[in-house]
Amino acid sequence: MSSVRRSGSFFSEDDEPKPDLSPMIDCVFILLIFFIVTTVFQKPPGVEVTRARASKVARLEKNSILLAVTAENKVFYGGQEVGVGGVQNVVRPMLLEDEELPVIIQADTNAFRGIVSDVEKQCLLAGVKKNKLTAATQ
Repeated sequence: MSSVRRSGSFFSEDDEPKPDLSPMIDCVFILLIFFIVTTVFQKPPGVEVTRARASKVARLEKNSILLAVTAENKVFYGGQEVGVGGVQNVVRPMLLEDEELPVIIQADTNAFRGIVSDVEKQCLLAGVKKNKLTAATQ
C-alpha cells in the first residue's frame, strides 16, 4: 500500500472523500416539522349517525366544523353534547379565526327536521355565511 503526501497530510489510495450528510438530515427534519405544523386536522363530531342515501355525493371539506344530530335529537361536536343552544358557543370562536370556514351538519335519518333546522339557524346567528352551511345526509 503506497502513501501519497498531499498538502501536509498522508492519504492512502483507498481513502475516498465521503459526503457529509448532516446538512441533508437537518433539511429533512425541518421539512418534517414544517409538514406537521401546517397539517389541518378535522375534528369529528364524536358520534355515529345513520345517514340517508343521497342522490348526489357531496365532498366534505377537509377544514370544516362538523356537527352531528343523533336519532335522539341531541347535538354533538367533538364527542361532547352541546345541544342546540350551545351551537353558537362552538361555532363563533372558530369563525373568528377563519370566517370562510364551512359548517357541515350530519343529521341522523331519524332526527327531527325541526332540530336540524334549529341547528342551522343557530349557525347562521353565529355568523356562518349561508353558502358555507351544509346539512349532510349521505
